[in-house]
Amino acid sequence: MESIKLLKGKSKFIRCETLKIHKLAPEIRVASSLSPIEIFVSLYYGNILNYNSKDPRDDNRDRFIISKGHGSISMYPILADLGFFDKSELDNVCKDGTFLGGIPDPIIPGYETVNGSLGHGLGVGAGIAVALKIREKKQNVVVLTGDGELNEGSNWEAIMFAQQHNLDNLTLIVDYNKVSMLDFSKNIIDMNPLNKKFEAFNWDVYEVEDGHNVEEVYHTLKNTIPLRKSKPKVVIVNTVKGKGVPFLETHALSHILSVKSENIDSLIKDIENAN
Repeated sequence: MESIKLLKGKSKFIRCETLKIHKLAPEIRVASSLSPIEIFVSLYYGNILNYNSKDPRDDNRDRFIISKGHGSISMYPILADLGFFDKSELDNVCKDGTFLGGIPDPIIPGYETVNGSLGHGLGVGAGIAVALKIREKKQNVVVLTGDGELNEGSNWEAIMFAQQHNLDNLTLIVDYNKVSMLDFSKNIIDMNPLNKKFEAFNWDVYEVEDGHNVEEVYHTLKNTIPLRKSKPKVVIVNTVKGKGVPFLETHALSHILSVKSENIDSLIKDIENAN
């Protein structure tokens, strides 16, 4: 229970830190960065991913490809907290001369790939997974996508490729927040039933009903990522876009909206005081 208590505390901490970054850099995609926090916290603080903060390119590391890069600003405080870079860098997000931009790239210690154009991360992850298999390496490859990103055909090419090559060292996590850039995802391309689509492509499918219940997220990922059953795996995590900011949680345009600077401190206080 102590480990779950830690994960709950870290989730709250990272949500507040992400809003603090948004106050300094209003241009970041804050709603998209708030939905996967419990996923990131489980992977990094739950000892699910093997990483080395002192040597981020350690050959023994698991590979984590964040395909929805713009929606991962909440990774910045995690990486800083774990010692990938100095915490003072968080005060410089999106400023001239910083390596912490509005869209992350591999110059940031802890990021593997360029994450600007959506739809490429799963293909890259599948390629890495093949290479590790050929080299008889045991590392896991984990890819995070958004649900709107699955509209890109390149993802489905990678999904077919991964099944063809039995990439059971590959796990796709879908941040299923159901809001795309300019509307609810169902009004653009309705992916439901998403689980059935992956089953049709012969993937093993797991689901997290509440993506903000960090205990549920943690146990599902911990039990799924190490599995080796000759199939690639997908974990569909049902999340809320803009989680922690009430007006973003229900807004069809939350992806492109900002929170007024004068409201952020009170939102942080509400999150800190929540059970």
